[in-house]
Amino acid sequence: MGFSAIVVAAGSGSRAGGAKQWRTVAGRPVARWSVEALLAAGAREVVVVIAADAETQARAALEGLTGWRAVSGGATRADSVRAGLGALNGADDEPVLIHDAARPFLTGELIERLLSGLADADGVLPALPVADSLRRGGEGRVVGAVDRENLWRAQTPQAFRLKTIRDAYAAWPNDEAATDEAAVVERAGGRVRLIPGDPRLMKLTYPEDFAMAEALSVARTTIRIGQGFDVHRWGPGSSVWLCGVEIPHDQTLIGHSDADAGLHALTDAILGAIADGDIGDHFPPSDPQWKGASSDRFLVYAAQRVATRGGRIINVDVTLICEQPKVKPHRQAMRERLAALLNLPLDAVSVKATTSEGLGFTGRGEGLAAQAAVSIELPA
Repeated sequence: MGFSAIVVAAGSGSRAGGAKQWRTVAGRPVARWSVEALLAAGAREVVVVIAADAETQARAALEGLTGWRAVSGGATRADSVRAGLGALNGADDEPVLIHDAARPFLTGELIERLLSGLADADGVLPALPVADSLRRGGEGRVVGAVDRENLWRAQTPQAFRLKTIRDAYAAWPNDEAATDEAAVVERAGGRVRLIPGDPRLMKLTYPEDFAMAEALSVARTTIRIGQGFDVHRWGPGSSVWLCGVEIPHDQTLIGHSDADAGLHALTDAILGAIADGDIGDHFPPSDPQWKGASSDRFLVYAAQRVATRGGRIINVDVTLICEQPKVKPHRQAMRERLAALLNLPLDAVSVKATTSEGLGFTGRGEGLAAQAAVSIELPA
């Protein structure tokens, strides 16, 4: 069933310490989790409602994703939802899911149940029964109990037909705050179906919620390992590029680009971890635009391919195999360069060097070899 979606990401997040929708959980911006889930479930379009000054943050957080666009929200959540509804261009009967960006762990299974629930209802609300006993309090003491029977914790996304929710908001009093879209449709006389929610679909409200979200995200990811290997021969020159650092030397490595074997091996390792071909597929040596190109570009491109899949690089390890030049004096600079290119902490980047004890082409000084390993985390 085709549908569109609105992700409300215009709040200030003051209780969470500010702009929680752009903070990261498991290496991914909070808002990206939901937009990815909606697009993966088949959303025709996703409108992301943002603060007027947040366009740069939104584009950075959702880089590499297609099928979404941003619109500016309003002073209240209801105003932001209205802005999102005004931006949709679907038919009157098209289902629309309205979701809070602060709930990152949206699943395709819940989306499917929401859409199915619209078959004979004006709206669908996912909710969880209240499990804890409830108390009223005042002045630091208990003043009464609350019966929790028939009480539910409402979640998002909530599902409606586009015309239903537009008409309901048009009838909503401007001087009254709407708790959520289900309340708006109920006020207009609509029937909202209650379906089981998802305990994992927690709302990030306070700073401590992010620690819980990080713990929950572990169960939603898989670890991939990639390895790469590259060789270049020595030729006339006065310096050599290794792991993004130029080293004075009486020879240079020969290749179509800058022949940085360390970066080439690492780029292949990253592409291999996501089964995305190899460096030659993406940057063929037959293409003149890559002649003399800096291999930094190749590595950053491969890292962006991981980010587009919703993944993150955990750590990298590069080994250079050569008799010359001496790598140790430059190793720290290489680690720092790789950490900067990949946006990794320094302790997640290793660069080592070894010789082949005079054996083989590296031992004879005919060329240099590099091998690399990488671990990445991808959504399960």
